[in-house]
Amino acid sequence: MPSSPGPPAAHKPSSPAATPSMLKGASLLIVLQIASRLVTFVANQLLLRFLTAPLLGLSTQLEVYYLSVLFFARESLRVAIQRQGSRRDDAPAKDAAATESQAVVNLGYLAIALGTLVSLSLGWMYLASANEATLTTPFLAHSLYLYGIAAMVELLSEPCFVLMQMRLQFGTRAAAESIATFLRCLVVFGSAVWASKQQRDLGVLPFALGQMTYGAALLLVYLVSGYRLASSMGFSIFPKSMPATKDSRFWASCFDRATMSLAGSMMAQSVVKHLLTQGDTFLVSMLASTQVQGVYALANNYGGLLARLLFQPVEESSRSYFSRLLSSPESRAPIPAGDKAPAQPSPAVMEARQNLRTLLKLYMLLSVIIINIGPFAAPPLLAIVAGKSWVGSGAGDVLAAYCLYIPFLALNGLTESFVASVATEAEVHQQSGWMGAFSVAFASSAFVFMRVFPLGAIGLVVANMINMFCRIVWSSVFIHRFFQRHGVDFGFRTLLPDGATSVTAPVATALVLRYFRVHKGAEDEPIKTLVTIAGPTIPVLLLILLFERRFILECLQYVRGRKAAKQ
Repeated sequence: MPSSPGPPAAHKPSSPAATPSMLKGASLLIVLQIASRLVTFVANQLLLRFLTAPLLGLSTQLEVYYLSVLFFARESLRVAIQRQGSRRDDAPAKDAAATESQAVVNLGYLAIALGTLVSLSLGWMYLASANEATLTTPFLAHSLYLYGIAAMVELLSEPCFVLMQMRLQFGTRAAAESIATFLRCLVVFGSAVWASKQQRDLGVLPFALGQMTYGAALLLVYLVSGYRLASSMGFSIFPKSMPATKDSRFWASCFDRATMSLAGSMMAQSVVKHLLTQGDTFLVSMLASTQVQGVYALANNYGGLLARLLFQPVEESSRSYFSRLLSSPESRAPIPAGDKAPAQPSPAVMEARQNLRTLLKLYMLLSVIIINIGPFAAPPLLAIVAGKSWVGSGAGDVLAAYCLYIPFLALNGLTESFVASVATEAEVHQQSGWMGAFSVAFASSAFVFMRVFPLGAIGLVVANMINMFCRIVWSSVFIHRFFQRHGVDFGFRTLLPDGATSVTAPVATALVLRYFRVHKGAEDEPIKTLVTIAGPTIPVLLLILLFERRFILECLQYVRGRKAAKQ
């Protein structure tokens, strides 16, 4: 009888070389991500001078279509393959490795079959729901077809990709993605410049050609590496029947039953995850014109850059730190029955409270600076890096509003990192329910601020603020209750910056800058505008340093102490 899918099989003990290989691979992928974002950012800066907001909005729609095809076709299968692990059997080590590799390759072809259906379905839905203005864009249909073909070309590399992941061949992935990213940027920028010089309107066709190049480059590198590995180990990179087993492990003599079952059960979760991740993109595509979509995409890319480069590493490090610090029951004070708190909190809880308070207060001080400078500096900076035409399209005002959203984004990321570190399974389910309710509030507020009050992309930024505020409140209540249960008051009120001047001075500066209307010169004289903004804000920064000098010195002494302890 077929064996029922159970929990993932136990992994064999890792060899001494396995851990260094994984650490080296993880470091390589981190460097790859930074280099890839840098190359893409530079190419986008050059490309923005040849694009309009509607074209950028349409390219964002097609990119969502492309990513949706890939996500629905391969995400759950990738996770299932990683969680299943290797199987123990009585075959020789070399034969067992070849069998497992062939099984993984066979599973990779399921993503190709599923991707074909998803690509055709989503492509038909996009064309059926597109408005007349979108359909009249030059080469739109051709670009959509190229995006669909590019997704399928990339999925053709999936069998070799999952094989390389299983064999810990991280160098192959680094080489493939580096080459593909460089060629994509080269093709997109080159075709856009050529069209501009020839005075031809290609619409979003340059983006489609670049994505096609990206998929082809990935496929070529993975096929070469996969063929070499298959030849040396004695299996095939094409689908192949597996040897018969007593427990009928393989369905149709090709596909591992347990992995397919796990991937199927994770499909619904993957769909919800993707919808939440791309929620703002879906909403702006339904409620706004392509002009508004392009403006929001630009503001989101620039505003999100700070979050990715500064806040995300802090959040990931905090999650790891608090998880280790508060992982064992012994590290916490015993939680009493009823409302009675323990007389003496544990050292781990006190350390977690102190460090979380320090990070939150640093975020508050940084938020004061961002709110004070960002809305006024955003338009002239955008005029310098993206061109004057984008400021005139309204992107400067949207980016200015996005600066007010960044503190919400930062505080939510940090507080939710702590929640993820200490929450029980029941509390995680409770959080998921509230996240669903907040998503409904986000969608409702987006409709109000984009349709009832036609604020355009700024309305979507406001809706994001409301969503993040709700999530921050929920996480703050959780943090307060967590420390209260362990005998200590967290004290959110004391996190506000000390000294009235550190709060009132930025407001006064904003009023002065508003009086002089410095943002009016952002488009014509961006550098002069930045100099004008720097004048009043430098004294404000000095006042913050003066009134918060005790807290800042404590942070510096703590960092120096940590470095001295390590040495």
